[in-house]
Amino acid sequence: MSAAAVAADASRPFAGLASVSIPEDTPVEGDISVPLNSSSSGGRDDDEMSTLDEPVKETILRDLRAVGKKFVHVLYPKQSSELLRDWDLWGPLLLCVTLALLLQGGAASPPGGDQGGPQFAEVFVIVWFGSIIITMNSKLLGGTLSFFQSLCVLGYCIMPLTAAMVVCRLVLLGSEGVVSFAVRLAVVAASFGWSTFASTAFLAGSQPPNRKGLVVYPVFLFYFVIGWMILTFSPAQ
Repeated sequence: MSAAAVAADASRPFAGLASVSIPEDTPVEGDISVPLNSSSSGGRDDDEMSTLDEPVKETILRDLRAVGKKFVHVLYPKQSSELLRDWDLWGPLLLCVTLALLLQGGAASPPGGDQGGPQFAEVFVIVWFGSIIITMNSKLLGGTLSFFQSLCVLGYCIMPLTAAMVVCRLVLLGSEGVVSFAVRLAVVAASFGWSTFASTAFLAGSQPPNRKGLVVYPVFLFYFVIGWMILTFSPAQ
């Protein structure tokens, strides 16, 4: 069989396409729409299906309310799945930036330079890199929490230490004597204990019973380092 015959046979299935025509009155435009209250929605409300038509202000307020609820869970830690189910990193980012800003301008900064630079970068490295290490350690020990769930818990539980930093800055505005140090020590110790307690309340339940100590110990060191940075902070003269 020649090449011309093979090409002719191959083109036979498409030979009828040349006679196909579309009438001029046939509409070629359409509207693709997916009803929100279809049977596949499982009976949920329209607001839960889509937020495309939601105002930007309402979206921001809804996210702020969600972040506020997670702060409440840190203040009153309990066996609740809301902090773990609806995880986010907005709260940890806000707390990290606030703590870094409060730590800038310390006496340990180099003279003549940007006094806030080293502390700001230092806080970010300790908080995020430390949280990642603790999360990886938890996963390797058989933890059931996801990577971002663990980061969410560790980040939100920095809130007591951030509040302690605010109190310490206010105390340092008055004096830097023995009484000032004693007050700051008590505040930092209380916030350190609360951060450790709140984080372990969420993380310990997701670990095997015989490995909870191996998970709590890095968390203890993580918040201890942050607490030590707050306690040893002194404003530049």
